[in-house]
Amino acid sequence: MTLFGLRYDLRCPVFGSATSAELAAAAIDQCEWADRLGFVNVTLSEHHGSEDGYLPSPLVMAAAIASRTKNLRITIGALIAPLHDPIRVAEDMAMLDVICNGRLIPIFGAGYVVSEFATFGVPMRGRGRLVEETVRVLEKAWTGKPFEYRGATVRVTPRPVQQPRPPILLGGSSNVAARRAARIADGFLPSEPKFFDVYREECLKLGKPDPGPPVPSLGTYLHVAEDPDAAWEKIAPHAMHEMNAYGSWAREAGVESPYEPIDDPDALRAMGAYPVMTPDELIEACRKLGPTGMVTLHPLMGGTPPELVWESLHLIESKVLPALRG
Repeated sequence: MTLFGLRYDLRCPVFGSATSAELAAAAIDQCEWADRLGFVNVTLSEHHGSEDGYLPSPLVMAAAIASRTKNLRITIGALIAPLHDPIRVAEDMAMLDVICNGRLIPIFGAGYVVSEFATFGVPMRGRGRLVEETVRVLEKAWTGKPFEYRGATVRVTPRPVQQPRPPILLGGSSNVAARRAARIADGFLPSEPKFFDVYREECLKLGKPDPGPPVPSLGTYLHVAEDPDAAWEKIAPHAMHEMNAYGSWAREAGVESPYEPIDDPDALRAMGAYPVMTPDELIEACRKLGPTGMVTLHPLMGGTPPELVWESLHLIESKVLPALRG
């Protein structure tokens, strides 16, 4: 059966009806719901200083989710490596892997939002080097043995539950990031499919195993409703907010991104990035994806009200999953 997962960033725009506390509580409840139904993972993103309260502490949120779930893999995607001390990251992630009993999947990125680097006093130039340093530190730290770091002998305990260590994945939106991942990481999750092709080609050049094609998916957002047009009217302001917020960051940084500023909700819907499907349409789409396909729900996207989100999730539970499990 097609695999299902969740993603959260907890944006809470001023026009939304839910508070940050209500969105966080709903996300944790939804993860518990998804865990019961056999969803495979939840992804938590990181950004700092955003006016809409974008999740700045995914490891804290991950610990809360871990305490309410038993099987759901918890992906941190992506932690902005240059903004964190590598030893502290190694400790926090090791402890998180202990708390969730080996369900952690960490993804690291170089970051691209100019204001975030200013907040932490970190220059954007050289951030790729800091990503590489983080990977080297984690590889040594998670052995549990002493090692040399910046002139001192250090040791990280406890060790993660996963042995020999959790996988170390990189994210990115450039050819440079793709090649870096091929060289030093265990996997790569790009912002756009074309960068995965670069990653795969570089893996083969380096004599590494072929990672194969990317997993077929329906994208990173989906809402299910019996009346998609009526649902879109409620979802549109939140989708517009997310598209424009990400688009503004990308434009300011001059990076490639699937997001771009837009002012027409009809045009946004036509782009297909925010599909609203009936249960039957989703069932058909999942059957086309096949058993290796992935459906990622971003339920609280742009501060979407939890009560509207639960309507979608309950349709998935009552109509979609039973049909797929046949």
